[in-house]
Amino acid sequence: MAAKKGRGLLMVYVDVPAEVEDEFNRWYNEEHVPERLAIPGVLNAARYVARQGGPKYLACYELDQPEVFFSDPWKNLYKNPSEGTKRLSPSVVGSNFILNLYRMIYPDTLSEESLQAEMSPTILVGRMSVPPDLEETFNHTYNTERLPECHKVPGYIRNRRFEAVQGQPKYTTVHEMQSPAVAATPEWDAWRTMETPVWNSQVRPHMVHESGSPGIYQRIDPT
Repeated sequence: MAAKKGRGLLMVYVDVPAEVEDEFNRWYNEEHVPERLAIPGVLNAARYVARQGGPKYLACYELDQPEVFFSDPWKNLYKNPSEGTKRLSPSVVGSNFILNLYRMIYPDTLSEESLQAEMSPTILVGRMSVPPDLEETFNHTYNTERLPECHKVPGYIRNRRFEAVQGQPKYTTVHEMQSPAVAATPEWDAWRTMETPVWNSQVRPHMVHESGSPGIYQRIDPT
């Protein structure tokens, strides 16, 4: 069975003026996403709308490897845009347009269950950076002390971390959840404020979230 998740992730964020929003969403759902899904190495895709944070819209593309983004089929779509793309692409009508391409750095490998999982109904996304001299400590502590504890939260599905191949900031964490309400539970708040010696004393004071991060995103069409 073909995998639905790989080691690459493309995340495209944008805010859109109200007067073109309906047309923008139709174009994205009916033309843009299907075009990308037809590219070899694009494993799955979904669009999300922000329930907290921003920008408002987020499109996620699961890639076999991040290099799929630089493949000839993908480049050909850029070189030969449709009329709808010329008028409605995020770079044309949007503001706060962010295009980030990532390579997965945690976990080392995905379970068969994760590989076959559909796009999550809700994702909480953190976009953050730390000073270079703290990166090793940041990554080790995040991976070994914090992320395993997330699975104790009811309604929590899984987590993955990524490092940017293109775009900023350098790191993003994708938490998959059953619904936005999971992030409002006492259990999630307990995880969020959980104290561990290295994290609280060495990492947290120097970790910087991008504007709009963390964002809570709920899946919309295409479903």
